[in-house]
Amino acid sequence: MKRHQRPTHFFTRSASSALHFYQNRQLELYASKEARRLTIRQLVFFGKSINEGRLIQSANYVRTELPVRIAHRLREMQTLPYVVVNQEGVADVYEAYWNAFDKFRRYPPITTLEENREFCRFVRSLLDEHKTAIPNLSLGLSLSSPYLEPDRLDSFLRRMLISRISRRVLAEHHISLSQSLAVKLNGEPAKGDSVGIISLSLNVKESIEKCASFLRRWPFDVDQDALEGATHTTAQSEVVIDGHLDTKFSYIQPHLEYIVFELLKNSFRATRLKHAKAEQLPSVRATIVAGEHDVTIRISDQGGGLLSPEIRHPSDLYSFSHLRNPHRMDISRLGALRVVRSSQQGMTATVDEQVNVWKSQAHSEDPQQNAGIGSHPRIGIGLPMSNIFATYFGGSLELVSVDGYGTDAYLRLPRLGTNLEGIEL
Repeated sequence: MKRHQRPTHFFTRSASSALHFYQNRQLELYASKEARRLTIRQLVFFGKSINEGRLIQSANYVRTELPVRIAHRLREMQTLPYVVVNQEGVADVYEAYWNAFDKFRRYPPITTLEENREFCRFVRSLLDEHKTAIPNLSLGLSLSSPYLEPDRLDSFLRRMLISRISRRVLAEHHISLSQSLAVKLNGEPAKGDSVGIISLSLNVKESIEKCASFLRRWPFDVDQDALEGATHTTAQSEVVIDGHLDTKFSYIQPHLEYIVFELLKNSFRATRLKHAKAEQLPSVRATIVAGEHDVTIRISDQGGGLLSPEIRHPSDLYSFSHLRNPHRMDISRLGALRVVRSSQQGMTATVDEQVNVWKSQAHSEDPQQNAGIGSHPRIGIGLPMSNIFATYFGGSLELVSVDGYGTDAYLRLPRLGTNLEGIEL
């Protein structure tokens, strides 16, 4: 058998008994190791001069690092009450994580470019298999809310989601570096504006304009919750961008744009609801501030604010506990989560994902030129995921509600790239 051919028995183990196999020695071994966290600057520095040797090193880092990070999450899931671990959605995540952990720990070292290509295909297949993790976790922890204290529930889910982001970043960055080296070896010119998945000069104004452009063509009832009294004939709010308009910094573009997209989407919806009969909706303002250490984006709307009898503090919108956010147990939301978790597409939490639905459902030869982003039920994921993305590399997302008038969302992201990943073990 050739060196790069992997024995298929490495990947055939069933995880059906994993839920009850709490004392597995291999799991304990990996869970006892510390994760080797990275910064954006390290990812860029290592990938800038990518060659065969560096790529092989990157592959083996991903091969050995991901099972450590998965093991920590499996071990934490084992400490939950059994009624939670066995909850709808949570059990599926445990099974999928165990399966991935077992495959990674058995994967042989990578020594050649051909073996790396095979490894990238293997990693990509696991990324696709785990697309249901977000709706599964959201559904399972919402249903588990009566059995866990709010602080423990939210802390657990935060660690699960930020760890998931970290693993996808490492995997997708390596796959992107592999593609870049292949282009280089073929003698084709390389793109100079990115290293792996890191954009070296991410233009903040252009990202905001991109998100606003998509959303201004977003039907008012796209979330299948047509707003009572609101008219679909009124154009969406204009987005006015001011501040330091030439701001650029090194960052992961899909992360920034997901946050901006979700914040603008919420502002558009709230503004339309607040001004249901208006012939012209108030504008939404996005202010960019480039500080010495951070880039801050403030998004301000006139949508009436966030507070209600159910929501006592804006941060409760990040919570998955029904004690802090009663909407978590809404029948319509739970039903929407079940639809998403059972779909083939799952959920990756990106703008492209939502726009691709638009493209696939638009009845036009040129869907990008027409209104109509495909329906996607409101499942309450946007703000919690935005908060997780913001804090992954040490940023923050703060919501300030001016009750009766509107909301200011302050997104702060580090611009120097020196913050370690915010994973918690």
